Amino acid sequence: MAAARKTRVAVLISGRGSNMVALLEAAKDPAFPAEIVLVLSNRPEAAGLARAAAAGIPTQAIDHRAFADRAGFDAALDAALRAAEIDLVCLAGFMRILTTEFVASWAGRMLNIHPSLLPLFKGTHTHRQALDAGVRLHGCTVHFVVPELDAGPIVAQAAIPVRQDDDPDSLADRVIVQERRLYPAVLALVAGGRARLEGERVVIADAAPDGALFSV
Repeated sequence: MAAARKTRVAVLISGRGSNMVALLEAAKDPAFPAEIVLVLSNRPEAAGLARAAAAGIPTQAIDHRAFADRAGFDAALDAALRAAEIDLVCLAGFMRILTTEFVASWAGRMLNIHPSLLPLFKGTHTHRQALDAGVRLHGCTVHFVVPELDAGPIVAQAAIPVRQDDDPDSLADRVIVQERRLYPAVLALVAGGRARLEGERVVIADAAPDGALFSV
């Protein structure tokens, strides 16, 4: 019997691509339901492009600075993804705000990882935001992308305790460890059909009874 077709994934990055590397490592497993077929960056100098190329993954750079407006860049990005026959897009440190039209065209087929327990602490400097708010738990979230920034149906989250002596750097160091665990696990859920959108919520076929997937 022929092997099931794997979900074709593009990973979009703007920098070093640490979460991208975690996805690439997970996809090496023959049983993983997705294959990374393209790593694309809006910054030609992004270190993650070289890391992806070294792993044998096709790469592409589309410099956003070459376009007069956001719509022009997004059109070029959309064309590149469609040319590569992409099924699912994973944003991994992709520092661009996408147009409503682009997001709509990839609705239900684009994931993002954010370094906070959404809906808390949207935007940037999330670790400082968490410390300033005095929360006892912090973490990361993988969600489907919608036009509103750092919103959209949540697939899964990973939480860590905030320590009395934490600063933004120490908190970031511990959260990134969880990001590298969470994102590949969520990609496997979505690509394998075990996580699906139902309206504004994500239903996971094999979730624990309390809905908790990841904790430390």
